[in-house]
Amino acid sequence: MAGPSLRPHVHWAQRHRELYLRVELSDVQNPDITIADNVLHFKAQGHGAKGDNIYEFQIEFLEPVEPKPVCRVTQRQLNITVQKKESNWWERLTKQEKRPLFLAPDFDRWLDESDAEMELKEKEEEKINKMKIESRVPKDPFKHLKKGYLIMYNLVQFLGFSWIFVNMTVRLFILGKSFYDTFHTIGDMMYFCQTLALMEIMNSLIGLVRSPLRPTVVQLFGRNFVLFVVLGSLEEMQSKPVVFFIFYFWSIIELFRYPYYMLSCIGIEWKPLTWLRYTAWIPLYPLGGLAEAVGIVQSIPIFSETGKFSLGLPNPLNVTIQFSFLLQIYLIGLFLGVYINFCHLYKQRKQHLGPKKRKMK
Repeated sequence: MAGPSLRPHVHWAQRHRELYLRVELSDVQNPDITIADNVLHFKAQGHGAKGDNIYEFQIEFLEPVEPKPVCRVTQRQLNITVQKKESNWWERLTKQEKRPLFLAPDFDRWLDESDAEMELKEKEEEKINKMKIESRVPKDPFKHLKKGYLIMYNLVQFLGFSWIFVNMTVRLFILGKSFYDTFHTIGDMMYFCQTLALMEIMNSLIGLVRSPLRPTVVQLFGRNFVLFVVLGSLEEMQSKPVVFFIFYFWSIIELFRYPYYMLSCIGIEWKPLTWLRYTAWIPLYPLGGLAEAVGIVQSIPIFSETGKFSLGLPNPLNVTIQFSFLLQIYLIGLFLGVYINFCHLYKQRKQHLGPKKRKMK
């Protein structure tokens, strides 16, 4: 049970426009930091000099400040930045002349007035130089056109895969249709979406998007090989239940991917969608790869029997390379491709959903 409220050690420093407070608390929970009537009120649960307790303090500033402090919580301490209303140098932090016992200078950030003025001047010069450099960089006249194209591309793909997902769901779970007619009812739309998806390779090549080329090529080649070669060229495969699972897993993944990219084009991030984009693939991607592998395994006897796509070498070799044999080799490449894309998506997930330093305003 938490003990009585205590004051933490607080270190402070200043610049002409800002005040910096460093609160010596680790493992901070539920910090409540407000500024009212030029007084900063702090209260938080954390581990300080007196152990794990509720710590609180108040500071009445010497001169007016902005009422919106910025707080950054780390594992070992809590940093507060307060903006001064007027850019000037304070002789002390608090309105009362006697310094509170819990307050001390932050010598790690401490500068005297002349050094702070020099630092401010350097920042202003750096800002001016940056503006000069940016003004020399030619503006892209096709920026809005490119953005419009990417929005439309992702919107069309989202609508296409949404149609596939809704159609398959309604037909199976509401109308009670079987798995066996999936290709004949959904195939044309899947052909359209996967053919259009080849544009993603071009987008990456010409720099419209920052997606790495290798995972994009691996995924598109794998899907289109299964769709056009394994399923599209064999009528015997088109009525198998595995087609339903292949199409269903593909469409669910894209329901989150394309709207995420579409919103990113206009600078909008919806956190639930971001979480789904970088989490839903964890079960769906291996399941999709497994469904593709099952489809290929089922097609091998058919290719062996029909001899379709087999390559007969001219005499004197008189050898025929069975396409079914190539499919067995491709199965190894399929799981290698799943591994490559899995590593790529895991890395992306860590970048977007990994632990970050928390910021509060």
